[in-house]
Amino acid sequence: MAITLADLLTPGGLVVGTLLTVPVALAALGGSRRLAAVLTALAVAANVGAGLLGTLRDVSGPQELGNRVISVVAVLLVGALSLRAREASARAARLAAEEGRLARERALRRLAEAVSGALGEADFVERAATALRELAGAEAVEIGRLTRATLREPHALSPADAPSHLGRRLPLEVLARMGGKGGAGDSSFVSHLRRRDGEDLAVLVTRPAVTPERLREALATLEAPLERAALLGDLRVQGERLARRGEVLQDLVYAFSHDLRTPLLANSMNMRAALRGAYGPLPDDYRATLENGLEANTELLALADQLLLLAKYESGEPGGERREVKLRDLTLGVIGQLGERAGARGVVFELELEGVSVHGLAHDLRRGVQNLLENAVKFSPPGGTVWVTLRGRGDEAVLAVTDEGPGVPPAREATLFGRFRGGGAGGGTGLGLYLTRQIAAAHGGTVTYARTAHAQSVFTLTLPRGEAG
Repeated sequence: MAITLADLLTPGGLVVGTLLTVPVALAALGGSRRLAAVLTALAVAANVGAGLLGTLRDVSGPQELGNRVISVVAVLLVGALSLRAREASARAARLAAEEGRLARERALRRLAEAVSGALGEADFVERAATALRELAGAEAVEIGRLTRATLREPHALSPADAPSHLGRRLPLEVLARMGGKGGAGDSSFVSHLRRRDGEDLAVLVTRPAVTPERLREALATLEAPLERAALLGDLRVQGERLARRGEVLQDLVYAFSHDLRTPLLANSMNMRAALRGAYGPLPDDYRATLENGLEANTELLALADQLLLLAKYESGEPGGERREVKLRDLTLGVIGQLGERAGARGVVFELELEGVSVHGLAHDLRRGVQNLLENAVKFSPPGGTVWVTLRGRGDEAVLAVTDEGPGVPPAREATLFGRFRGGGAGGGTGLGLYLTRQIAAAHGGTVTYARTAHAQSVFTLTLPRGEAG
């Protein structure tokens, strides 16, 4: 407005309206396209209006008219060029962001590949420390089991000559930052690799060159291979015992399930990367195919996990350190994992969970509970309800899972918990309920099935209670 007023008050030979290019350029570079277009139109109108008023006030010659035309053309050119510069800058920013995302994907893939294969927990920890140090550009990386604030085996340090905390209590200031707390400027990053059985590993990264968010992404990538390495370590011990006893079948199950998991994990990682755009835009049909393949891989990985546990229980010695397991927390965790699958079928959970605990193997108990809940979601009608109750009854913890499914045919009830008894309600791979019974028996408990008068199926898992929850 001030520029237009000055233009009106100055002689026609002095075209102050040319200064209107400044707000037009600023709007095009920093504002919206709509604002830039409105200001350009107003600037052109102001120039034309000022020129007409100047003609009425003074006698304008060719020079004044030419100056006015140049002013209008300058406004239009500045607006157009500024918009193009802004679009070019936005494209460059998008390309830079995409390049950064692809670089992160490649780094995470290299990290996963570094710890892939049939590794025991000790080998996994050693490889993970080296690969994580390379990804983070850190001065040193140390990984070890944290027991009572002391770092113990399995332990790895990269580089090997860096200061070690093995066998020493970690300082309180380090323990306080456990979980990756802190900012990008911190000289160290402290977090942990989670395991289902609670035997988490502490991770100490000295002077990382990447942000804490990148490090948390890397640790999330390592958790699944760690779980596999720990399970494979347990199974290797069992495999040696089975070989001494001549249990060839158990060795075959172990080898099959291990060989199945490795390519499936790699395939799942590649499909997830493709869905995230690592290989460029994908047609909708291809994305749907990848999503179906990823779901199938998840089911096969679950089958492999059950086969691994089956091999362990068939040996007659599940092994592992038993501890207090809070069944309420364990059940809520499984329900959280099944939320997406249940939501897709419109199945809802009704919960009544008391805080009771048992003494046992956390990972195995989780699989047993998961088998019952997966079974209920799978056979519930769309829009159905699954009732989950957990109560303490004397010296026992009782978990009941009730669904509105079709139930088990009477002819199958006698073999419901048998091995490879798939097909129909309570079926599937034929391993889930059998494995749940094995887990329950190994913990001194039972699992039963009943059909209620209201046409509901009830699976009840009963376990001896541990310490009060």
